[in-house]
Amino acid sequence: MAGETHTPTITSPANQRIVEARKLRQRKYRQAAALFLVEGLQLLHMALDSDAVPAEVFYCQEQFAGAEAAALLGRFGQLGADLISVSPRVMATLSEREEPQGIAATFHMPAANLTSLELSGRELVLVLDRLQDPGNLGTLIRTADAVAAAAVILVEPCVDPFDPKTVRGSMGSLFNLPIISARDVTGLFAWLKAGGLRPVGADPHLGETWGAGLWRGGVALVLGNEARGLSADVAAQIHAWAKLPIIGRAESLNVAVAGGVLMYAWLRENQIRHVHRA
Repeated sequence: MAGETHTPTITSPANQRIVEARKLRQRKYRQAAALFLVEGLQLLHMALDSDAVPAEVFYCQEQFAGAEAAALLGRFGQLGADLISVSPRVMATLSEREEPQGIAATFHMPAANLTSLELSGRELVLVLDRLQDPGNLGTLIRTADAVAAAAVILVEPCVDPFDPKTVRGSMGSLFNLPIISARDVTGLFAWLKAGGLRPVGADPHLGETWGAGLWRGGVALVLGNEARGLSADVAAQIHAWAKLPIIGRAESLNVAVAGGVLMYAWLRENQIRHVHRA
């Protein structure tokens, strides 16, 4: 198989390659290595479908169930990835699943940035202001992918999009659209406006219910931190606001739920017709 190393199966969790892979659970090591670890057969297939670049692939054939894992390993081999056989004990230390599926792989982090993103002025871009929960971020990335948003922009400091919980929550959508970090708030909004996008902020008390009249054309939908909402420096850049009605006794909506509703409000208003992705 192309890419296979034919080295002996690694049986010790103390092996240096295994130790380095496990370190990728921590953000500082992910950033230093520019790598992140992914497991789950569906996620790995989606990564390859999106041309993500694999580095190392750890596999345990004893844990393969059916033909899917073997087929996935074959895809990695065809790409020339470094295939590393490991024992069930070692795979258990790499996996966060109760029942590992037999494959985990490291990928190079994509190098997306604002200058690499071309806008026509008709897109939706999701801007997330200093989110802290990886599950929320993963869900928002998944929904942004579903409505064919052009990008997700993270105002730093923000939860790591390559955190394992974020990757799982995105259900593979992390690989389908640019995820861009930004620290210069003023520069970010100047760039969005120059690209023809109108910033619309989500707030439980401000603006138009359902965002009525705000969604036609290119929009940058801006969502705030789970606990504090939008930061003052971000809010100062926004002049149009959308809110969702709460008619029950709930105090507020989860940011991922609110963001999903508003993204679909934009999609409905613009009547985007994309070819269905099989």
